[in-house]
This record gives sequence, C-alpha cells and structure tokens, in this order.
Amino acid sequence: MKLIKYILIILVFSFTNAYPDNEIKFQKWKNDFKKVALQNNISEEVFDTVLANIKFLPNVIKYDRYQPEFYEDTKTYISKRTSSKKVLFGLNFYKKNLDLINTIEKNYNIEKELLLSLMGIETNFGTYVGKMDILSSLATLSFDERRSEFFSNELLILLRLIETKKIDYKTLYGSWAGAFGFFQFMPSTMKNYAIDYDKNNYIDLKNNNDAYASAANYLSEIGWKKQEPCFYKINLSKKIPNRYLNVSAKNLHDKKKLEYFRKYITDDSALDVKFDNMIVAIITPDKDIIPDAENLNPAYIVFENYEIILKWNRSLRFSLAVCTLKDKFANEL
Repeated sequence: MKLIKYILIILVFSFTNAYPDNEIKFQKWKNDFKKVALQNNISEEVFDTVLANIKFLPNVIKYDRYQPEFYEDTKTYISKRTSSKKVLFGLNFYKKNLDLINTIEKNYNIEKELLLSLMGIETNFGTYVGKMDILSSLATLSFDERRSEFFSNELLILLRLIETKKIDYKTLYGSWAGAFGFFQFMPSTMKNYAIDYDKNNYIDLKNNNDAYASAANYLSEIGWKKQEPCFYKINLSKKIPNRYLNVSAKNLHDKKKLEYFRKYITDDSALDVKFDNMIVAIITPDKDIIPDAENLNPAYIVFENYEIILKWNRSLRFSLAVCTLKDKFANEL
C-alpha cells in the first residue's frame, strides 16, 4: 500500500511539474501560430486582440483522452441521455417554442423530434452550453499533437468568422472541444451551415431562432431524409462473418441491402419488407471499448439516416442515443 501511494505521489508530482514546461512551449506555439494566421489572411489586430488572453488548459487534454464515447457501454450511454426526465424537459421546451420549431420543421423538412433530440443531448435544451473559453480550448488542442491539424484549422476558421464580424469573440464560451451554442457547432460547421435566421446581421447560436434554423439547415444539407428509419436493434446468428460487423464509427464497411442480411438476423419481425432494398450496415458498438464484450450483442442494423448523424458526431453511441430520443419524442408529440 505504501508503495502504491508513493508511486501515485510521483505521478502527480511529475504531471504537475509538466505544466510550466507546457506553458513555455505553448507560448512558442502561439508565436508560430500567429505566422500561420497572418498567412491565412487573419489581421494582426484581430489575432492580438482575440488571442491576447488565451491559456494552455491542461484539463482539456484530460477530457480529450477520456470521453464517455470511449468508455461507457451502449446501454449506459443511451439510458443516461434518453431518460423520461429528458423527454419531459423537451416537451416543455417544445410547448414554449412551438411556433418557431414547427416553422423550422416545415421550412427545412427536418422533423421537430430530431431537432429536440439533438438539442436535448448536446446541451439539455440550452441549459448547459459549456463554460470553457473556446479560444483557449481550441488553442490547447491545436498545440497538442494528437489532433493538431484538425484543431488548428478550426481555430483559423473561427478567427476568420470573428474577422468578418459574423461571430462576437466575447461570447465564445462552450465545450472543452471548442463547440459552441445550443447545438454545439464547431467553427467549420458554423462557417458552412449557420444561419442568421432573424436577419440582425449576426449569428447567435445561443439564440433559439438562429440555433434551430442553423441545425435544421445543417441536417438538410448533409442529407437527412425525413420519416426514413435510423436503426433497429437485432439479434444476430453466430454464423455471420466478422467482416460484416462494424465496431468503429470512422467508416462503416461491408454495407449491403437489408434483404441480404436477413439470413443472419434471428428475429427480423420488426424489419418491414419495405426496407429490403435499402443499403444498411451492422454495428456492434461495445466490442471496441468494453473488455470481454460479446461480439454479437448488442447489435444494430443502421440505415442512411444513422450515418447522417455520424457526420454530426462520429460516435456509434451518440447516433444511437439521438435516434432513440427522437423516437421517444415522436411517441409523445
């Protein structure tokens, strides 16, 4: 016991003492990144003003290494995010914003249940949008080597949005990963899909009008098909070849028409024959993260709409949770 305690003290001491070194390196990164920003048409005035007070945030690195998508089993992950309390909260939110949400659904052909589900899971209907300094978060993740290229690009895009006065940098508080607003848009998503719905020459993703229109526009543009299926939970035969089982969200492979997979599904009564010609994939989401997880359980047939949600957040469990909560809202509305 004393030895374990001693080792823990050494680890904490070592980790703590790494901070000053990281802060020195972070300052060097900032100086180097300024050159890159200026080369990408970010003015020196904007760079110096906007990034004047950014800091290296060690907790952001911890969060990046320990996301719930990486360690919670599917049942736990979904149940936490689709509770009856969440549904009730969403129904009350809908009643208060009924006209806006119904209008957005009609204009963009995106189900209100899906929009409610995404907002509910991302920010609990706007009640938790995150308190992290997004500029510091993005800078920290850009400085970190794991996904430096991705986050450097996101930070450059955000600086460009600030430069063109589409976003007020003083409002940029959100998630540890740099996502912002009621639907947690990354800067590249803001750039490509965010809408000034109320026509006040400013995009405010912490305002229901701009946020809902932007989310609906995003889903419409990336191909969501209204009233088409998302997934079905299935039981698989042990005869199914492993190559058909997807355990990662990065790239679903070996997709086939549903009718092809029926011979490997032991109970397909829930799968209407009208879906037979649809291209689907099979996912077994627990296998990649849960020690000793069964390879065939849980298993799901997933459709094109499921993959659209993967574009929003590349996590097998996130997409399952979104579609599950969407169906719960559909049963109530």
